[in-house]
Amino acid sequence: VYATSYKERLFNGTQVKVPMGVEVEGMNILGLVVFAIIFGVALRKLGPEGELLIRFFNSFNDATMVLVSWIMWYAPVGILFLVAGKIVEMEDVGMLFASLGKYTLCCLLGHAIHGLLVLPFIYFFFTRKNPYRFLWGIVTPLATAFGTSSSSATLPLMMKCVEEKNGVAKHISRFILPIGATVNMDGAALFQCVAAVFIAQLNQRSLDFVKIITILVTATASSVGAAGIPAGGVLTLAIILEAISLPVHDISLILAVDWLVDRSCTVLNVEGDAFGAGLLQNYVDRTESRSSVPELIHVKSEAPLAALPDHTEEGNPLLKRCPGPAGDADTCEKESVM
Repeated sequence: VYATSYKERLFNGTQVKVPMGVEVEGMNILGLVVFAIIFGVALRKLGPEGELLIRFFNSFNDATMVLVSWIMWYAPVGILFLVAGKIVEMEDVGMLFASLGKYTLCCLLGHAIHGLLVLPFIYFFFTRKNPYRFLWGIVTPLATAFGTSSSSATLPLMMKCVEEKNGVAKHISRFILPIGATVNMDGAALFQCVAAVFIAQLNQRSLDFVKIITILVTATASSVGAAGIPAGGVLTLAIILEAISLPVHDISLILAVDWLVDRSCTVLNVEGDAFGAGLLQNYVDRTESRSSVPELIHVKSEAPLAALPDHTEEGNPLLKRCPGPAGDADTCEKESVM
């Protein structure tokens, strides 16, 4: 991993600071994330030959999730001692609690803006429908997400509500929502960015433009693979901290208030999944409505117009037809109606 340091040099009689690249001990997490993405695409390109390795990684991921679920049972005790040790090390305990309060407020405010303004605006922009009426139909899954702090546990109830109350087709909801519960983690991405900046400020580390871009890219990539379990985003927060050379042990402070922030993340995650299903349903409805409009077909007549019989004269009861000299039927005088 490379960091930037500055050395003073004399140029044209002026002393300036020249950036110098130096090596820093640590793991190149961002490089590993990029390699993992490219390696996954390569496995898909192999087709059936790569399925064996894909199943291995899926089984390895499932086993890791089981271990994480076991660890979560003992997490409260461990967090208690970690936070207690951190409080003892701090000179100003009041400043620590004030910083944690500001961090929590920033996360909740960011989730509220994204969930109540940004996502509804995107839904309204593409569908021209009331997004808050759509939100009212999924109030029960959102409350379940806040209570369980797990998008995977909320998935069955979310499928039922979007199908019955919001009119999303089954084949759409059962395709989009499971994918969204695994991939769409916008709440976790927001939380991880705020947490990384909070830890940097706590350690009095400055973040330049390159580190901010690294945080954004790493948070987006790591949130895609985050597990839909409680505190799943905290596990991937270590990847971001390693990428920008921040101390990973400060995650213990995040765990102290994660019980509230993670519930807000989960609500935002499942809300984004539901809006995604609603957008796809609106697109399918538009496509079907356009295809159901009958098209006018131009029919070309092979017979000349002169050969068509004159139905108007033939069916007129006031006219009688007389044979002409050429054998044609000519119209004679009108019969008297009287």
